[in-house]
Amino acid sequence: MKRAGMPSILIAVVLLAVGVTAEAQQPKKVPRIVYLASADPARDSTRAEGIRLALRELGYIEGQNIAIEYRYAEGKVDRAPELAAELVRLKVDIIVVAGGDPVIQAAKNATKTIPIVMVGPGSDPVEAGFVESLARPGGNVTGVTNLGRELGGKRLELLKEAVPKVARVAVLYDPAFRPSVIEVKEVLPAAARALELTIQPWQVRGTDDFERVFAALSKQRPDGLYPGGGPLMATNGKQIADFALKSRLPSMYYNREAVDAGGLMSYGADLADSYRRVAYYVDKILKGAKPADLPVEQPTKFELVVNLKTAKQIGVTIPPNVLARADKVIK
Repeated sequence: MKRAGMPSILIAVVLLAVGVTAEAQQPKKVPRIVYLASADPARDSTRAEGIRLALRELGYIEGQNIAIEYRYAEGKVDRAPELAAELVRLKVDIIVVAGGDPVIQAAKNATKTIPIVMVGPGSDPVEAGFVESLARPGGNVTGVTNLGRELGGKRLELLKEAVPKVARVAVLYDPAFRPSVIEVKEVLPAAARALELTIQPWQVRGTDDFERVFAALSKQRPDGLYPGGGPLMATNGKQIADFALKSRLPSMYYNREAVDAGGLMSYGADLADSYRRVAYYVDKILKGAKPADLPVEQPTKFELVVNLKTAKQIGVTIPPNVLARADKVIK
């Protein structure tokens, strides 16, 4: 009886060994992360690189144990729904959304199950309906919110402090970008009254519209320029900065890229820090955490950037007390 049972036992052992070997040889699933941005690759490359480096610090190496794909709306936010739908068909594991409300909304409309990590400028995510609360998002969206319009009053204050002669500020805004509309109607007027400034809102509906607005501004001659947030303004930051420089207009921006391009000043959340924080959310989700349970974070680091080269070109002297508070001074 014992001898008769031996072959069966040997066969079972061999089959088990073969099964274990086959399982060991099965390629391990590599998580697919997609970075969906409203900007173009050239302007967004530094931020995307910040996410890659932060992921590497956590042990995720692109091309080895994680795959990252990139999709760019290139300033045309009407393309966002199409790009988001494509990502859902690809069955990716996480969608990182950078670039404000329209892109976040497109991703949220496209899927209720794939985790979405938001970063960059945008509305209050609770007010916009992206999450139930900052502490308990409740759905498939979480990430970092950057307090874009809430800093509008501080920007006007810094502009006035840097250039005391400023009395009339032209505000450029995209009427399709909801946070800017709210800023122009609610936030900036109250701050302007306190600073004894006059706000002059100018709608810009597309890239082709800047030429018309610039021509009108050249005739009206305001004392300062304040471009609002959103993909349209960010994509055309260099064009806006060039106009301000040519017109000798002191200008205040949301982000430092416009100041690097020739704008006078910017004040806002440290976007590099916010983008690095994306890696934390990706890591937590890949380890099993649900977006619904990961609190949305607000920025803790802000930066003031001043371009002294531009100040000299437009005949402005920045007071020492403003320069002393600047995180970066371009000379």
